[in-house]
Amino acid sequence: MNTMPKCWAVIPAAGIGQRVGSKIPKQYLQIAGKTILEHSITPLIDNNRIAGVTVVLHPQDTHFADIRMGASDKIRTVIGGATRAHSVLNALKSFETQLAKDDFVLVHDAARPCLTSDDLNRLINLCLDHEVGGIIGSRVTDTIKQVEDNNVVNTLDRENIWRAYTPQMFKFGILQSAIQKAFEDNVSITDEASAIEYAGYQPCMVEGDVRNIKVTTAEDISLAEIFLQEEFNL
Repeated sequence: MNTMPKCWAVIPAAGIGQRVGSKIPKQYLQIAGKTILEHSITPLIDNNRIAGVTVVLHPQDTHFADIRMGASDKIRTVIGGATRAHSVLNALKSFETQLAKDDFVLVHDAARPCLTSDDLNRLINLCLDHEVGGIIGSRVTDTIKQVEDNNVVNTLDRENIWRAYTPQMFKFGILQSAIQKAFEDNVSITDEASAIEYAGYQPCMVEGDVRNIKVTTAEDISLAEIFLQEEFNL
C-alpha cells in the first residue's frame, strides 16, 4: 500500500546578517510585532502536511530561546556549520533515522518573512508528484545586463530567467547526497537547487508571489513590513 511521503522543513538561522547593520542577527529583528524568524517559521508550522521544523542555530545563539515560537512541539534545533550548506547538511544528518529517501525536505530562508500559505501549498502539491522536487520563484521582468569592469557587454534574454526564492523542496535522499557531492568536489553552492543541479537533476520551478523577498538590507525591512500588512493585515 502506498503511503504519502513525509515532509519536514529546515530553516538555516545560523547567520549573523551583517549587511542589515544591526547589532543582532537580522532574523531576530522585529517586524509588525514579531521577529523576522517567527514570520518565516509560521506558515511552515501552520501547514498540517509539514511534520515539523528544524531550525539551525549558531553555536552562540542567545536569542532563539526568547521567542514564543521556540517552545512549539513542532520545532527542533540543531547547531549550524561554517556555511549555509553545512548548516543544511547538519539538519539533514539529524533526519537519517526518521526520514526515508523519498520523503521530502523543504529548506526556507530565516529572513524570508513574507511566504504565503498559497505559495507553500502550491509548492508542496507540485513537488510531491515530481521525481526530484522544486523551488519557488518568479519570472524576471527587468531588462538584464551582463557587465564586465563596469561596462555593459551584453543584454541577456530574460525569457527563461527566473528569480529563485525559498522554500526549496527536494527528496531527502537526493538532497543529502547532492550537497555531500558538492562538498567532496569542492564546488560552491549558493542554494539547495544549485547542489541538485550539480548532481545532474532538474528541479521544477513553481511560480510564486514576488513579495516573498529576502531581508538583506535595512530597506528590505520596511518593504517586508508593507507586504506583511497587505497580506495578513498586521
